[in-house]
Amino acid sequence: MHGVSRRKLAALALAVVWGTTAHAQREFPARPIRWIVPYPAGTGANIVARAIGNQLAIDTGQPVQIENRAGGNTALGAAEAARAPGDGYTVLSADNGTLVFNPAIYRNLSYNPARDFAPVTLLGRLPMVLLVGPSSGVKDARAFIEDARAFPGKISFASAGTGSPHHLAMELLQRQAGLHMVHVPYRGAAPALADLAGGQLTAMMCDLAAANRFIQSGKVRSLAVAHATRLPQLPGVPTFAELGMPQVEAAALMGLVAPAATPPEVVARLQQSVASAIHNPVVLRKLTEFGVEPVGSTPAQFGALVENESARWHALIRALNLSLD
Repeated sequence: MHGVSRRKLAALALAVVWGTTAHAQREFPARPIRWIVPYPAGTGANIVARAIGNQLAIDTGQPVQIENRAGGNTALGAAEAARAPGDGYTVLSADNGTLVFNPAIYRNLSYNPARDFAPVTLLGRLPMVLLVGPSSGVKDARAFIEDARAFPGKISFASAGTGSPHHLAMELLQRQAGLHMVHVPYRGAAPALADLAGGQLTAMMCDLAAANRFIQSGKVRSLAVAHATRLPQLPGVPTFAELGMPQVEAAALMGLVAPAATPPEVVARLQQSVASAIHNPVVLRKLTEFGVEPVGSTPAQFGALVENESARWHALIRALNLSLD
């Protein structure tokens, strides 16, 4: 009799827990969501967050407040998000700079991606494109590589900053093609693109979202894309794989994470809501036009991607002996 009673009580307790969890999932979110973007307003990360956040607010009936916390190569915003309560009401736009590159490059980092964050979803990929300025005489990627190989140390390339996806994408090309070029880091993609268009530098690897306006206006010329397939926005531009360099594949990866203490069921609810917003036809069109490949992966898929990217890029960063204070 007592055994039966204990079993009944255990079953009842389990049912209460399941019911409470299911209720919490149905009710979430019940108040505004704070979405931290560790970049200034007007940047690609901010535009993507607002496009998805606006639809998320419509779908959930709760405001989504975009908060720009720029500084420290995204470390300022990341540290702020890491300190937030793990209740699902604070999320962080986290790219591969935040999650993959910074831990390998900075000797002292104010956050630890593996310890401090729970992956929610990959929002989208921003594929890298090899660009040259209008004054460049080369017409295709093969000619560019031949020139760079013939004149080591003579070609300067711009980046959005040391350790940025733009910088490391070009370093990857250099290693695969056996090149030696001079790196000129900028504070962001916009001033680097302006100088590339002005002829101050020869080349740059840049994400399509930032570069698209310059490409369409003819201020810069695209030679190859560091992506598995050709981009629909640049159908005439070959991939590096087509040029015999399949390992030259790079993108700015825009993801979403929550504080590590966020319960798995809340993370799952967040992922479902954000992925649904991403796949809204209006949002899909906005992101694609902006140069983003929309995704909306599961937390497990995003976590596995970060692990794979860390293994791939940390090896290159170590080989380059790249470090910052």
